[in-house]
Parts: sequence; structure tokens; C-alpha cells
Amino acid sequence: MSLISVDDALARLLEGVSPTVSETVPLAEAAGRTLAADLAASRTQPPFSASAMDGYAVRASDVAHAPCSLKIIGEAPAGHGFSGKVHAGEAVRIFTGAPVPEGADTIVIQENTERNGDTVIINEGAAEGTYVRAAGLDFAQGDILLKAGRVIDYRALALAAAMNHGTVSVRRRPRVAVLATGDELVEPGEVPGPDQIVASNQYGIAAMAEACGGEARRLGISRDNERELAEHVRAALAWEADVLVTLGGASVGDHDLVQATLGNEGMELAFWRIAMRPGKPLMAGHLGHTKVLGLPGNPVSSLVCGHLFLRPLLAALLGRIGGDATPEQARLAGSLPANDQRQDYLRATLRRDENGMLIATPFTLQDSSVLSRLALADGLVIRPPFAPALEAGAPVSVLRL
Repeated sequence: MSLISVDDALARLLEGVSPTVSETVPLAEAAGRTLAADLAASRTQPPFSASAMDGYAVRASDVAHAPCSLKIIGEAPAGHGFSGKVHAGEAVRIFTGAPVPEGADTIVIQENTERNGDTVIINEGAAEGTYVRAAGLDFAQGDILLKAGRVIDYRALALAAAMNHGTVSVRRRPRVAVLATGDELVEPGEVPGPDQIVASNQYGIAAMAEACGGEARRLGISRDNERELAEHVRAALAWEADVLVTLGGASVGDHDLVQATLGNEGMELAFWRIAMRPGKPLMAGHLGHTKVLGLPGNPVSSLVCGHLFLRPLLAALLGRIGGDATPEQARLAGSLPANDQRQDYLRATLRRDENGMLIATPFTLQDSSVLSRLALADGLVIRPPFAPALEAGAPVSVLRL
């Protein structure tokens, strides 16, 4: 199978993907979830004309020629409106959030008044509507304020509460099973043998899945034998995983058994091997309703490929608005050589110069095993296939991490 482009691979991966089913959750548990349906206001906000300040509710015509004196006929704290009507020459002591009494049409703030028993002296008048929040100023009952596909962040959560929703319909979190493979791997905290290394990718990919709205389950480490690999694959299917992510073993070496084992379990291969660096041996397919994403074993390759493919896949499974990250334009801090037939994703730091221009500085060391550079990087400089050599100051596209 020949190398395919990144864009072609992503299109094939997302082909036919439908959002997960919806479920209803309490609003207090909805942060970070994705709305499954449009959310309309169940009430008008504010539901009445309300005072925006502490002061006196009056008729604008009575205070047009200040200073003047008005008779105080009552009080309106928040939550306890004044039930009477304001007539000519009268005022109601009012506090922020309280309903503006019938007959009043403006608020004179307390700083512009002096009280003397049951009389208030208005030292400075106020035009009609001053400091009055009209009913429906924010929204009206029936207004659709939050659209399906919106991630419920703190702003959307507060708005849904103001709309008087105690529960919301959200997409079920996609289940992501993560399986590391290889005889050379041990869990963090264990003592590696002389020929072993610590498995890091599974933790990064699981965290990425959780951060993107998924529910991750680490299946541990499978040794390089088909029986053990098959048992882990079946465990993912028994969990009804929406996505199975395998790490390593998808290449063509004698000990790379993942693709063959998945094939024996019934996987239909969508593509394998992409014209990109890092991440060339990436594989994708499906086992029934479970999407399979076979990421490379090198730490940087797996995490960069996760950023480019797993994140958009989860966004599609959640039906999220704006699921794909958009590259930004930057200028190179130094020169770069010409590129070959593979699309490069270079780890780089990003900064703004004195003119506000985004400046990208790729690390000199770009080996796919060097995880420390990825942790320090702010973004990835994208270099298309056969891109010419570039000098400092040349424009480039960057994808923020």
C-alpha cells in the first residue's frame, strides 16, 4: 500500500462517523460535556424591569428640574417588590435587582440624593429609563441561546442555569481504549530490564482522549504475541469501545503483530502508512462499530498523530462545532532545508515579536523519540511535501498544541 496524504487519511478516518447517543445529565455534572440538542430559554431574563442600582424609583418627569423633594411611599429590596403604584411627587427606596414599581420609569442613584425621614431630596435628575434593566434585556423565553455541538464551558454552564435548565441533553462520552504493545515496555514506576524502556505513550494518549471529551481506559501493555494481543482487543470490544488506539507494532517488522492480529479479529483496514513525519506507519480501520487507530510506538510520533487524528475523530463522535484546529500563520526565526515527499510537523516554540507577529522557532533536534522537546513545544510547524528551503522570516503555517 503506497503512502497517502494527511488530508486523505483524515477524510477516510472520519468517513461515516456519527455522533454518540445523547443522555440527560444534571446541570451540575455538565461541565466539559457537549450539547446534543439546541437549548432554548425556558424563561425571560430579567423577567421584569429591574433596578440596576441602589437608589430611588421615581417618575422621570418629577426629577426633570432638580433639586426637588419627593415623598417616600415604600421600599423595594431584591426579592421583595413594592406592590403599590408610584404617583406624581412620590418615590420608592429601591435596591439592585428589585422590580421597578408600577408608575416609576427611572432610578436616581442614592449618591445623588439626601434622605430626611419620609422625604428624599433629589440633587440630580435622571432621564427616563436610567438604570432600569428592561424585561427581556438579556433574553426572552424560547430564544435558542446554546447550539447543539457546543462544549459546555463555564460561560455556557452559567447561561444554561440562567435559562432555568436543571438538566441538559449531552453526547455520551466516546469510549477510548488505549493499548500499548511491545516486549520492551514496562509500566512507569517499575524497574526496566536491561533491554526495556518505560511506556509513556498510553498515559499521554489517554489524557488527550479525556481532555477532548472522551472516556479513556488504559488496557495496559500487551506483549508481542498474537494470543495476548487478541485478548486485549476482545477486552476493548467487550467494553464497547468507540475507538481502540493501539500503540506500536503496526509496522512491517517480524515482531510487529498488531495489524495481523487485528485482521484476524475481523478488522477492515481503511489505510496504512501516511506521507508524514513523524507518524508514517499510522494505521486505521474498524472492528464492527469500533474505530481502530494504530499509532506508531515512538512517543512523539504517537502523540503528534493523536493530535492530528484522534482529536478530530473524537470531535466528530461528539458532534462538536469547530472540531478541527485551524493552522495559524507565523514567521520562521531561522532557516529550514527543503523537504522531501513527506509532510513534516516540526516541534517549535512560539512567541510574539514587537509588532505582534507570531514567530516560530523549530527545535534543532526533531527525532521522534525525543519527548522532552514536545513537552516544551507550543506548536507544530507544518511543512508540505517537497516544500522548498526557507530563510529566516519566511511565512509558515503552525498548529498550536
